[in-house]
Amino acid sequence: MHSILLISYERSHNITDRQWILSKGGTVQIFGKTLANQNYIQEEIKIRLKSGNACYNSVQNLLSSSLLSKNTKIKIYITIILSVVLYGCETWSLSWREERRLRVFQNRALRRIFGPKRDEVTGEWRRLHNEELSGLYSSSYIFQMIKSRRMRLAGHVARRG
Repeated sequence: MHSILLISYERSHNITDRQWILSKGGTVQIFGKTLANQNYIQEEIKIRLKSGNACYNSVQNLLSSSLLSKNTKIKIYITIILSVVLYGCETWSLSWREERRLRVFQNRALRRIFGPKRDEVTGEWRRLHNEELSGLYSSSYIFQMIKSRRMRLAGHVARRG
């Protein structure tokens, strides 16, 4: 019989695999997924984005390097950073605020990948605008991945009957 240590805000409990009782306000993390007695999607997304920021910071030198092609940088972004951020996204119900947070996170990484652009009028270097980023790379890609994973989960559940 396996036991899991549950750490809540009030106290700690040893819980067997048949007893999944979460105290009021308590949470537990199993395999990087936060479980709670209430639906804490906002907190889960914050945790995922914090982990994604840690991954982003660890590879930001690669993303800004001139030695790597943009395609290689995008593959690094998708395989390393997005896989961490979107872990467990099949169960998320996104509000406008969470969608905005995910979009801001993605645009920041894409700005690092594509780099600055020289303004044709003034000749100065500037950051890429959101419209330019969506022209270079589908800005809705992160939401397409979430929808794809949701559909895959729905198909799996439908097959299981």
